[in-house]
Amino acid sequence: EKGFRPEFPPEVEKDAEKAKNIALTEAAEETKKRRDFRQVPTFTIDPVDAKDYDDALSFQTLPNGNFEVGIHIADVAYFVRPGTVLDAEARKRATSIYLVDRTIPMLPEVLSNGMCSLIEAEDRFAFSAVFEIDKEGDIKTEWFGRSVINSNKRFSYEQVQKILDDKNGQFFTELDTLNKLAYKLREKKIEAGALSFEDEEIKFKLDEAGKPIAITKKERTDSHKLVEDFMLLANKKVAEFVSKKVKDQPHKFVYRIHESPDPDKMLALQEFLRPLGYNITIKGKKISSAELNKLLESSVGQPEETMVQRAAIRTMSKAIYSMQNIGHYGLAFAHYTHFTSPIRRYPDLMVHRLLAIYLSGKQPVGEMLSDYSSLAIHCSDMEKRAAEAERDSVKYKQVEYMKERIGQEFNGIVSGVTEWGIYIEELETKAEGMIRLADLANDYFVLDQKNYAVVGERTKKRYRLGDLLRFKVKKADLNRKILDFVPV
Repeated sequence: EKGFRPEFPPEVEKDAEKAKNIALTEAAEETKKRRDFRQVPTFTIDPVDAKDYDDALSFQTLPNGNFEVGIHIADVAYFVRPGTVLDAEARKRATSIYLVDRTIPMLPEVLSNGMCSLIEAEDRFAFSAVFEIDKEGDIKTEWFGRSVINSNKRFSYEQVQKILDDKNGQFFTELDTLNKLAYKLREKKIEAGALSFEDEEIKFKLDEAGKPIAITKKERTDSHKLVEDFMLLANKKVAEFVSKKVKDQPHKFVYRIHESPDPDKMLALQEFLRPLGYNITIKGKKISSAELNKLLESSVGQPEETMVQRAAIRTMSKAIYSMQNIGHYGLAFAHYTHFTSPIRRYPDLMVHRLLAIYLSGKQPVGEMLSDYSSLAIHCSDMEKRAAEAERDSVKYKQVEYMKERIGQEFNGIVSGVTEWGIYIEELETKAEGMIRLADLANDYFVLDQKNYAVVGERTKKRYRLGDLLRFKVKKADLNRKILDFVPV
């Protein structure tokens, strides 16, 4: 549907194999040029079914009582060289695409799951951001450069969470300290005005034929947040470092930027929230991130929590790649980039190449910078298309799941109202379908747009945004990815 091609052309696969062989031949010589972290406790933390490991964390306590935290990122730029057919294909794809039942990678498997991946007990080349951090989470020193690492352990998020909960297990001391530091980093971020969105995601259990047999909510635990906070730190600090080098001149680096919300969308959000009992203050057509955070906190635990979160997210502009830095509104960072996932995102590869040039004391040539300006636009566009494909994939599997459950009853929340029906989102699977107004019995229902409700003319019965109700699955159309529900 979206025009993505899962398989790689033979010449690209061949080029990837060649890159691997060159790296193996040069390994001993290349290792000597790099900072060696192989004796420092190092581990990866990823989803249980992950195949490519972009990032690893290393940790050691320093003689002065501070901590050294290394954020080690796969050195994809070492393998994927400009001007090769491998690089041309990666540029074109710009991103890996994660569908429910498969991944369409940006790089061939020999690299994405092999030589670039930070596999346990294997020497791997990395590009590292290393920080000396005190107990309060303040950064004392920083170092960026190419390194060699050897991951001692490949953890899943669940394994790390169990170690943190049990206060016991492999690398407990390191993981516990990292978790405490992550809390400090998070507090600073929130104090600075970062938005704390916690939108619920779902995961599928598929049978051998790829049919969904269970849909559950993904749990976001301290282990997820720990990794996220250190990746944010690396991204932020790399952007700050280069910005100082180039004295904040535009068109010198690839940033991840996020504009403040559109004033008209903010006013619409204010109108949307009023019937749900929420009020937000807008000053001079602008809303502070503190005000938005207050709104998000007040909705936690309420039936309409997801609705409020989604409505707030919809007011946000989309974060994009640009060589014009305007900061990142959502994270409240003046400088931000993407440095931590070069196996699956081409902008991170661009950032690695530029960072390497600036670290060597040189300047990138004008032709490269001009090329990267247009590439930033292409990567933003491809990211948007990939997100649409991923959403459609989820929607398809939700409809496929419900198709086997026609006639069954579920609990849902009113997620939208229109003049022809009300949208209902099932509470556990997040599958969304419509109850047509014609199927609301014993009355004639009309849309009350101002109050985000439909109202029965005779009975005055109301179905309002955020209301809970029980429904039955009436119909599932897989081709159109549409579900029809009826009230119980």
